[in-house]
Amino acid sequence: MEERIRVLLAKPGLDGHDRGVKVIARALRDAGMEVIYTGLRQTPEMVVSAAVQEDVDAIGLSILSGAHLTLFPRVVELAREAGLDDVIIFGGGIIPDEDVPKLKEAGVSQVFTPGARMEEIIEFIRNNARRTSQPA
Repeated sequence: MEERIRVLLAKPGLDGHDRGVKVIARALRDAGMEVIYTGLRQTPEMVVSAAVQEDVDAIGLSILSGAHLTLFPRVVELAREAGLDDVIIFGGGIIPDEDVPKLKEAGVSQVFTPGARMEEIIEFIRNNARRTSQPA
């Protein structure tokens, strides 16, 4: 039996809107991935702790509040400290184009902004996750 890609989705910070991340969660599930959604108002420590406990292949962060330059790098830092070097970390939400290179420099693998196609997100995860097998 093949293992499914495990993706943890989180809403770090004080952002209270999660409709978009729920749409992503559904699309990833429909694509055959196992999705763990941690809910709203997560600290970076909570996100990484859940990632370790759930043995995930990818961490997806969604933010609309503007705190991405603080929260995303902190999640990357804590994930690396926890030994999650092979776990990809991607982000999405309302992120200005000029901040994308800064996030990538901080270790965020990919950033998806409004208008990103679901197929693009699914393909990115499938091509970059450590566990790449999908059930038939």
